[in-house]
Amino acid sequence: MRTMKLGTSSLRVPVVAVGCMRINQLDKSEAEHFVQAALEEGANFFDHADIYGSGACEERFAEAIGMNDNVRETVILQSKCGIRHGMFDFSKAHILSSVDQILKRLRTDYLDILLLHRPDTLMEPEEVAEAFDLLETSGKVRHFGVSNQNPTQIQLLKKWVKQPLVANQLQLSITNTTMITSGFNVNMENDAAVNRDGGILDFCRLHDITIQPWSPFQYGFFEGVFLGSDKFPELNRKLDEVAETYGVSTTTIAIAWLLRHPAHMQPVIGTTNIGRLRDCCKAGEIHLTREEWYAIYRAAGNVLP
Repeated sequence: MRTMKLGTSSLRVPVVAVGCMRINQLDKSEAEHFVQAALEEGANFFDHADIYGSGACEERFAEAIGMNDNVRETVILQSKCGIRHGMFDFSKAHILSSVDQILKRLRTDYLDILLLHRPDTLMEPEEVAEAFDLLETSGKVRHFGVSNQNPTQIQLLKKWVKQPLVANQLQLSITNTTMITSGFNVNMENDAAVNRDGGILDFCRLHDITIQPWSPFQYGFFEGVFLGSDKFPELNRKLDEVAETYGVSTTTIAIAWLLRHPAHMQPVIGTTNIGRLRDCCKAGEIHLTREEWYAIYRAAGNVLP
């Protein structure tokens, strides 16, 4: 699979990340086959979070891949912490405790990347900085990032945190394009002109922070998948048309649409279906034309000014 540089780090990562949010829904044998299929495709970047299955997803992954020192060096592991039941928690104590538990479940001594999972309005950045320093010096975490944060939240964190923030996980799909749409409608009196995220797309590009789109096939907030949905007939007709042109599936084209953006994003796919996994991985080989990209954008119901 084609690779890319992750943020300002020295890491070369696959352009598609394998999200493990649902891997605990597979039994041991199914999970083994799924992980092996990902590795065969060159998709060796696995995204986790301590909240996924309340830790069961990390345990199932480690079991499925047969984690040991040799295996560990062949994969890139990212996990997230900060979400607790009914609250968010970026306290030093919680971050340090969470990482220790994540490492235990994943059967490893270190994470390649740790992300703070959604903003915590009670965050004290000095505490986060202390936690990051301890995790880095102990070798438990090599790189750091955030999830669902806007520019000012990142800048506030960076005032104290000395480590580069290499990634920001954000919701983005063909049908969830607010970070793109507001850029088309600057200085206009319509709903599309509302800047809902402080210009996070351009901010991440300016600061070399890799955007990792999550839920790349979902519309709304986990309302459903747009592929094949009767709610998006025009979009699906256009995806079928473009997919036929390249001889691939619409799944491949949906990911290729994200990869076509010059921000050099790394979509996080959440499928546990091996066929769809392979289709997602093929997207790295597709380079949509400008005309195709805009046609798909408009087919999703987006109107250019």
